[in-house]
Amino acid sequence: MEANNTTTLYRPVGPQELELIKESGFRRFPPRLPEQPIFYPVTNEEYAIQISRDWNLPAYGSGFVTEFEVPTSYLSRYPVQNVGGIIHDEHWVPAEELDEFNDQIIGLIRVTKEFH
Repeated sequence: MEANNTTTLYRPVGPQELELIKESGFRRFPPRLPEQPIFYPVTNEEYAIQISRDWNLPAYGSGFVTEFEVPTSYLSRYPVQNVGGIIHDEHWVPAEELDEFNDQIIGLIRVTKEFH
């Protein structure tokens, strides 16, 4: 979704990642682990809910959907990648670019859904 030259993105997270987001004041996503070469925010809440509910909840005991805004012009450097069904659209941000990506977040990262 685009508004005022920003794009709303979503990120499904587990409890440990959410704790690190809280520690940043809800301003940054934590660095990727060595086995995670990309950061992949998703383009719609439905997909983020699916991941949080169907994957994070069974794996970690809870799952959360976060929502945040970035400038549309900045996001254009990361083309949409479809990884399955019609709703499965993501942007692939290389792990080494996550600090710069975090610097582009406008406002705070918000938790919109919780699954326990």
